[in-house]
Amino acid sequence: MPGTDLKEKLISKLKEINDPAILEEVSNLFELQEPETVYITSEEQRKAIEEAKEQIQNKQTLSDKQADKEADEWLSE
Repeated sequence: MPGTDLKEKLISKLKEINDPAILEEVSNLFELQEPETVYITSEEQRKAIEEAKEQIQNKQTLSDKQADKEADEWLSE
């Protein structure tokens, strides 16, 4: 079974990891930890988040390269 092989490989790799930062990232990936921060947002912030979600759904996004270029242009003004 391919899924079983992959699980075994992942388990084996996890057993070899000694770096706490990597283990914490893996833990976050699997959502094993409780969120440490609760964010309280204003109505304005919630609207901005909803607007951003809509932009993502409508594929109105920038690549990393485009965003970096725009940020560089904005900072050089």
